[in-house]
Amino acid sequence: MKALILDVDGTLADTEEAHRAAFNAAFRDAGFRWNWSMALYTELLAVSGGKERILHYWQGVDPAGAANPDAGATIAVLHACKTRHYARLVGSGQLPLRPGILRLVRAAEQAGLPLAIATTTTFANIDALLRTPFGAGWRSLFRAVCDAGAAENKKPAPDVYHAALAALALPPDACLAVEDSANGLQAARAAGIPTLVTPTAYTRAECFDGALLRLDHLGDPDCPLDRPLPGSGQRWVDLAALRRWHAAATELEVN
Repeated sequence: MKALILDVDGTLADTEEAHRAAFNAAFRDAGFRWNWSMALYTELLAVSGGKERILHYWQGVDPAGAANPDAGATIAVLHACKTRHYARLVGSGQLPLRPGILRLVRAAEQAGLPLAIATTTTFANIDALLRTPFGAGWRSLFRAVCDAGAAENKKPAPDVYHAALAALALPPDACLAVEDSANGLQAARAAGIPTLVTPTAYTRAECFDGALLRLDHLGDPDCPLDRPLPGSGQRWVDLAALRRWHAAATELEVN
């Protein structure tokens, strides 16, 4: 394992509730009588990308309005407003990273293990999330940051993972990805990357066939997993565990 590639929303932090609140605030600001409930938003997460999600919903509730020539501009305004609301919510420091993320990023930094981000969210959203735990210089922790602008096709297409591999200058079997959703898992596996999955409340009912391993989260000494990890009595994931699982996965694929 020569690099670790991380998704953002749901993987680094359980951000989806903040995204949902930000979408609804943007709809109110624009005078749209739309409100995405948690159940509805769970369904909409099958569509990757915020602008694409708005269009998909609009086409369902008002096909004629969504077909208007000005719809694209309206969606852009809505999404920009949503991003501002999201940045304020996340920038308040009330959205913690998921267990194990901060510890593993710092461990990778100390070990000299390259890190990359592969996500369909925007750079502004990534910056809003990571400035609080890592500071304004968080970008230096990552060899590559591949966001929504790095790939023409969103997940489950593998484009953003291909971009990350190109930036890392590594083959897929030299990397390990961490994802939280079926779309993310499909994208990483389509790029040939072994993938660990840590679902959230929004994604835990999805199908994760093909995942290297599924865990509730990565765990920490003060927030351990409910069960010991495979191959050890430890209740949190460290770099040694990731290397063992990666080695086993790549050996299985070779054989």
